[in-house]
Amino acid sequence: MQNNCSYFTNTSEPLGDSGEDMVLSLVNLCAREVVSDHSSSPCWLSCVPRELYRSLLDAAFTHCRPLAVGELVQRWPERTLSLGGSRRLGQCPPNRLCVQALLLAVVRGLTDKRCYLQLMDLSGLQCENGRVEDSMGGWSLTVALCSMVLQARVAASRAQRRDGERERKRGLEAERERGTIKRDRGTVGRGKDSEGTHREDEVGKMECRSDEVEGTVSHERVLLPEDDSVMGIRRRMEIQRRKASSELKANTSSNNRNGFSDQDWDQVVVVHVRADLFVNARSWERVRDALSHPGPLRLHCRYLRVEELSAPSIACLLGLLPQQDLLGVDIRYSSLGVSGLAMLLPLLAPFPQLHSLRLHYCNLDLQRTQPGQQGALQDMSKGLSSLKKLKRLCLTALRLPGHLRLLLSSLSQPLEVLELPYLCLTSTDLAYLSCSQHAPFLRELDLSENWLDESSLPSLRRLLGQAERTLTQLSLCGCGLSDSLLGALLPSLSCCQALRSLRIALNPLSRMGLLSLAHTAAGIRSLRLLLYPNPLEEYEPGLPALPSSAQLLDWPLLEETGGRDITPKLLDDVLSSRGRTCDLLVTSDLLNYSPDLAVDD
Repeated sequence: MQNNCSYFTNTSEPLGDSGEDMVLSLVNLCAREVVSDHSSSPCWLSCVPRELYRSLLDAAFTHCRPLAVGELVQRWPERTLSLGGSRRLGQCPPNRLCVQALLLAVVRGLTDKRCYLQLMDLSGLQCENGRVEDSMGGWSLTVALCSMVLQARVAASRAQRRDGERERKRGLEAERERGTIKRDRGTVGRGKDSEGTHREDEVGKMECRSDEVEGTVSHERVLLPEDDSVMGIRRRMEIQRRKASSELKANTSSNNRNGFSDQDWDQVVVVHVRADLFVNARSWERVRDALSHPGPLRLHCRYLRVEELSAPSIACLLGLLPQQDLLGVDIRYSSLGVSGLAMLLPLLAPFPQLHSLRLHYCNLDLQRTQPGQQGALQDMSKGLSSLKKLKRLCLTALRLPGHLRLLLSSLSQPLEVLELPYLCLTSTDLAYLSCSQHAPFLRELDLSENWLDESSLPSLRRLLGQAERTLTQLSLCGCGLSDSLLGALLPSLSCCQALRSLRIALNPLSRMGLLSLAHTAAGIRSLRLLLYPNPLEEYEPGLPALPSSAQLLDWPLLEETGGRDITPKLLDDVLSSRGRTCDLLVTSDLLNYSPDLAVDD
């Protein structure tokens, strides 16, 4: 024990302001050594100060020591514990075993008097990169969190039943003693006072039994005699009451209809758990069960991602979530239709902090006219207008040609992030967007896979001119930009001096057009990423004169590397002439480029 504790006592000596980094490095090094030997944990856990728990836990996660993670969290000395947040570039996500040990320790800590934990924040802890081994994705983490909540609720219910059984036995013993005393008093006899007291006791018992029966499903006021059949009747009526109550709670879609208010939760909650939830058809029932009934652990969702769920199921889920914490909703691959989305949007209004709404492939194809379609669109517009703090809106592949004004004009404040890929935008839509309240405030704009032609080019140039001071990310992938169209657009692009990410992949550009693009991009000093298309000269013969993005994606490239090596060399010459070889990444790799370069300094 003395050797382990000496790691930290030696680092606590003051080294001055210039030695702060050295002290931090020494603490991290000592923490790694301490958690590496699990056999010594009983020694150092008894003497380590609370200020070092954080360093020890970080070391246990970094070096995959799940046993140390569990022991530290089970006796966590502070009220809050945050393990999510954005990871540094190159930092590995937490190991699956460490996350599981963390969740088990939280349940054990509920009965550990040494644990002071009240709030655990796991937002951003999940890893969506499938290439990282032994990590926990959003779906797996959501299932594990819900299992933890249900496990803690079962444990608390068992403890409550044990306590109730003890109280019941004590009550029976006390009742037997009172009955013996009353019988003794009755045999002796004390005149009218004794008879009056006995009658009052009998009336009191009958009134209590009538009140109990009155609260059951039948709601009838019945006076039951004092005999051996009373316990059986009470038991059956209690079972019926609980069954009816559980069915009502399972079918409800809001906290108010569920019968549980925030005060009900506060009475039983010990630890609040904040996380990002990923729900699909396989995990929906478990998530619903974890959110439905109060228990010692309560889930709070920061960002909700939903896949392949029906509109009623999503509505039920939204009704169960605490309203103060939800920041964003991401709905994917759900056949909502216009009517389903119009039903869901008003349900998002009670969430006061909601600022992000993303809808991907939700089957809102308005290219084909259907009965009641215009009324449903009006309902969608009203639903969007109720989202008072909305800053990010993503409408992917919803196919809403000519309806952009109807949807966006209802918003009470301008958007900062607008993603409209595969939306079948028309020149009328772009004309509205370029003159709308949103244009001067846009930070991110995605118009990928919307076909652009000469009629839409003036509106796009006007839009870029409106957003030139704020726009940091622009995506025009698969928009059919030829050399002539891009050449007319480059002067507007050069004015966007805040731009950090520019994506022009899957456009039919020649090598000369690509070099013009690179020359303009190198002149934007803030730009860090340029995703460019393979020039037409690098494809096998037979490609159409103006190919689509799908044809460019599927058409084979030239097999000989000599023809494809020319483009990188020419691009390097352009970057060198502008002094941008070190701070500007130029790539045509659609799969392996890092979008983090657009936000990292």
